[in-house]
Amino acid sequence: MSKILFSLAACLLLQTAQAQNGYNIRLHLKPYTSGKVYLGYYYGKIKALADSAQLNAGGDGLFKGDKPLPGGVYFVVSPNRAILFELLIDSQQHFSVAADTTDLPGSIVFTGSSDNTVFQTYTRFTAAKGREITTDQAALTLAQKTGDSVAIRSNREKIRLLNEEITKYREELGKKYPTSLLATLFQALKEPEIPAASKQPGGKYDSVFAFHYFKDHYWDGLSFSDERLSRTPVFEPRLDKYFRELVSPDPDSIEKEVDHMLLYSRVSKPMFQYLMVYFVQKYVNPAYMGQDAVFVHLFDKYINAGETEFFTDKYRKYLNDRAYSIMANLIGQPAANLEMVDTSGALRPLYGVNADYIIVCFWDPTCSHCKEVVPKLDSMYKAKWEKEGVKIYGVLVDGGRDLWIQFIKDHNLSGWTHVYETKEHEDATEKAGQPGYRQLYDVYQTPTLYLLDKEKRIIAKKLSYEQLDEVINLKLQHAKSK
Repeated sequence: MSKILFSLAACLLLQTAQAQNGYNIRLHLKPYTSGKVYLGYYYGKIKALADSAQLNAGGDGLFKGDKPLPGGVYFVVSPNRAILFELLIDSQQHFSVAADTTDLPGSIVFTGSSDNTVFQTYTRFTAAKGREITTDQAALTLAQKTGDSVAIRSNREKIRLLNEEITKYREELGKKYPTSLLATLFQALKEPEIPAASKQPGGKYDSVFAFHYFKDHYWDGLSFSDERLSRTPVFEPRLDKYFRELVSPDPDSIEKEVDHMLLYSRVSKPMFQYLMVYFVQKYVNPAYMGQDAVFVHLFDKYINAGETEFFTDKYRKYLNDRAYSIMANLIGQPAANLEMVDTSGALRPLYGVNADYIIVCFWDPTCSHCKEVVPKLDSMYKAKWEKEGVKIYGVLVDGGRDLWIQFIKDHNLSGWTHVYETKEHEDATEKAGQPGYRQLYDVYQTPTLYLLDKEKRIIAKKLSYEQLDEVINLKLQHAKSK
């Protein structure tokens, strides 16, 4: 009998476990009587679709799948594509939610999901405090316009206290549910509190100490192996801020931070993939000159080493092409020689130009931006750069030889070394399997400007002519100070 009871209990447990596989989210949404609703999720700054459900005449629908959903912050989207409300998906994936969509978030009720019950309580609390802050902010703006100093102080204090209430509420919920996704979200919203001046070294405020303390504690309570973070709207902005404000912009410093994060994310394949994609997209075409070296580092250490099988063949080819193009023109490296001919057909290689500084200008006489920039570049050259020992090596990219020569004459672009690549040289280069100048200098738009020193090392690239002038000024000042 005991064996029979044990077998029956085991069977029931197995059935329960099987019933809990995947996800099952029942909806009851007033006042809808038809239409399709959607379950979406955040992935960094992207909003993506996870599932859809058809509502019946009673406003009932079902999101259902055989495999569990990855943990994160999700949202329900109405038939007219508007986000109705957010919900948390973690270990509890069999629950129901009812709501009157004319009264959100106040009418939302979750059944079978304690995570979301707590989340909605928090949402209602912050919504109420948010309305109070909005009212006080409007009063503050009015007081600032009228110059009412008493009202300004009063409303600022009200806003400060309301924000403190929200922070305290988050801390209390985080302590009560320390392992929950909600606690992780609160931690991602929290910034380190720098010790009071009296508790800093020397008993007084130290900006260097404050900076390093803030940076050292920025990721406290967060794990780079927690893949749930990638499906929230708060993690990527935190990453952005870290690299924008707390990491030195030089490639070596960035690479050190990137490797650290990727190392700790390896135990979670989805998180490793998310971070790798984030870093590749950030540095393959970086916002700041020279940071493309970080992408080359990623390519050498991870992509080319076969650790990014999640990239499609098409995207991997694009990354390969970009990497080999960027490798040829990293800041501080010697520029590739250009074997080109001038307007008369005479060979005028780049390495035959002797000057303290050489500006290489890739341009097209039919390009509207070139038509605007090239004459200004020439004006700067004639008014200033020529006297400072700067020479310009102008390379025709597109537009045709005749239009190129006509533009040079019409705008009196004298003093430059004007060159173009012959068809014979282009064909020979391709036949030999060698990279062309477009790849060597990463020329995919015009105008593209490079600044070289007298040894033909790349000092700056892809800047405006005004920015190049600033770099030249700094270089000349540095040379005089020696």
